[in-house]
Amino acid sequence: MTSTPAIPTLMTAAADTASAAVSAAEAADGTGLHGPVTDWFAEHARDLPWRRPEAGAWGVMVSEFMLQQTPVSRVLPVYEQWLARWPRPADLAAEAPGEAVRAWGRLGYPRRALRLHAAASAIQERHGGDVPREHAQLLALPGVGEYTAAAVASFAYGQRHAVLDTNVRRVFARAVTGRQYPPNATTAAERKLARALLPEDEGLASRWAAATMELGALVCTARSPECHRCPIAARCAWQQAGSPAHDGPPRRAQTYAGTDRQVRGKLLAVLREAVTPVPQVMLDAVWDEPVQRARALDGLVSDGLVEPLSGGRYRLPHA
Repeated sequence: MTSTPAIPTLMTAAADTASAAVSAAEAADGTGLHGPVTDWFAEHARDLPWRRPEAGAWGVMVSEFMLQQTPVSRVLPVYEQWLARWPRPADLAAEAPGEAVRAWGRLGYPRRALRLHAAASAIQERHGGDVPREHAQLLALPGVGEYTAAAVASFAYGQRHAVLDTNVRRVFARAVTGRQYPPNATTAAERKLARALLPEDEGLASRWAAATMELGALVCTARSPECHRCPIAARCAWQQAGSPAHDGPPRRAQTYAGTDRQVRGKLLAVLREAVTPVPQVMLDAVWDEPVQRARALDGLVSDGLVEPLSGGRYRLPHA
């Protein structure tokens, strides 16, 4: 019979610190969480292309890059076009990085496209074109951080890793520590707690990672949690405490209109549509405020997303 590591006793809102939750996690048995959440996932998980066996490790990696700060509904069409064009890392690595930026479309945060291209090139050069299985090798790829390495190792290869995205962190914050929201940035205490919650069995751990992520995306949402649909509502510390309102630092609200991000997006849209280098005058037309426009263009050049040419012309990067 497979044993599971210690998991936290569900705590009330009186538990003031994440470290207290970690101590409880290390001391108590909470196997009652794994079964309900993974059973719920087996019944309610969305049929997403990167979850199908044919997606392979490369499909999982592409999805993880695209899904960062971007909803599934926006990712789906771009993901399918991307995999149709570049079904293997070698296919992407053979193209200019500017083509990755072009194909990224309006997903936002286009530096992810350059990082994914760089990762594909490294996979081709270091690993013979196959996404590596080892967590350390994944973490050594350009653009792959702690979360992405754990997610690919877990979802593509069924390994035992704590996968902490925003949805998972919110589920743990509510169900275990009794808080409405997790801290603004991932803390060491959250990582320790996630490791304590992780089932010992690799297969179960991989399902747990995917299931907690889906639970946060579909049920334990940020603004309108549907607690009546939650498989662990009766065990949820936040529910038991009466769903207390957030009392920590103000949560960061993302804005877009009028920001440099919006200007950058407009400039890139012109370059994505262009077959030949674009003159400065075409870029000047997308935004009236010259200082902000110049700052946004300089930022794109500095980030490697735009390549300046002689004669005041610009294009997507070719090398």
